[in-house]
Amino acid sequence: MSVLTRKADRIDRLADQHGLSLWQEALRRLRRSPPAIIGAVIVVLFVVIALVGPLLVPHDPLSQAWRGEISEARGAFPGPRAENWLGVDHLGRDEFSRLIVGARQTLIVGVVSTLLGLAVGVLIGGIAGAAAGLGGRAGRFLDSFIMRIIDMLLAVPSLLLAVSVAAVLGQSLATVMIAIGLVSVPIFARLLRGAMLAQAESEYVTAAVALGVPQWKIAWSHLLPNSVGPVIVQATLTLATAIIEAAALSFLGLGNADAAIPEWGVMLADAQRYLSVRPEWAIYPSVGIIVIALGFTLLGESMREALDPKLRR
Repeated sequence: MSVLTRKADRIDRLADQHGLSLWQEALRRLRRSPPAIIGAVIVVLFVVIALVGPLLVPHDPLSQAWRGEISEARGAFPGPRAENWLGVDHLGRDEFSRLIVGARQTLIVGVVSTLLGLAVGVLIGGIAGAAAGLGGRAGRFLDSFIMRIIDMLLAVPSLLLAVSVAAVLGQSLATVMIAIGLVSVPIFARLLRGAMLAQAESEYVTAAVALGVPQWKIAWSHLLPNSVGPVIVQATLTLATAIIEAAALSFLGLGNADAAIPEWGVMLADAQRYLSVRPEWAIYPSVGIIVIALGFTLLGESMREALDPKLRR
C-alpha cells in the first residue's frame, strides 16, 4: 500500500470518527452552554416536581382542615410553621401542597396546548410550504390563501385572541388548552412554511424533480424533515409563553370550572384580596411561573443558537 493510500485511509477514519451530524453538533454545543444547562436543570426539576410532587405532598390540597384558625376580620392567617411549610390560605388549605399540585396542572396545560398548536401549525405550514415550493401556479394560489388567514390571526394580540376563544367555548381546562394552542398555530405555520421554501431552492430538490420523484414524496421525505428543526426549537420557546398565558386565563376566571383545584393562575387570583396582609400568597405562584418560563426560554434560545449557523459563537 502506498503512502498516499495510507494517508487517505487515515483521513477517512478520522472523518468517520469525528464527523458529527447537525443534531450531534448542536448537542455538543448545548452541553458547553451555561444558559442551556441552567434552563435544562430548571425544566427537569419542574417536570419531576409536577409528576412526582403530588404523590409526596404532606396534606390534601383540597382539605380545609385549618379553617377554624382563620379570622378574616382580624386578618389572622396562620403563617409558615412545621405543620404548614408555607402557611395556609384564606380557606384553611395547606399552601405548600397546593403550590406543588398546581405545578402539574400548569405542566399539563402548557404541554398539551403547545403540542396542539404544533400539530395544527405543522399541518397548515407543511401544506402551504409544499404548495408554494412545488405546486406551481395553483400551489402558489393555495399558499397565498392560507397565509392570508394566518396573517389575520397574527394581527390579533395573542392574549386577546386566547381570551376571545376561551370566552366563546366556555370555562374549562380543555378550553384553555384549545385557546392557547390556537394562538401558537400561526407561529408554527409561518416558521415551517419559510423553512420549506428555503429548502425548496436546494440542489437536491431540483435533482429529485428532474428524476421525476412525485411532489408529495419530495415534500414528505425531503422538505419536511429538513425544515422541522427550527419548529422544534420554537416549540420549546412557546412552552414558556403557553404557561404564562394559561396562568393569565385562569387568573381571569376562564380556566378550570372547579376553582378549588389548585392551579398557579387561580392561586394568584385568590391572593388579590389579601395582598395587604399576606402578599406571599401571590409571590409563591408568581415565582414559580417566572422560574419555569425562564427555564424554557433559556433552553429554547440555546437550542436556536446551537442549530442556527448564523448565531453560533
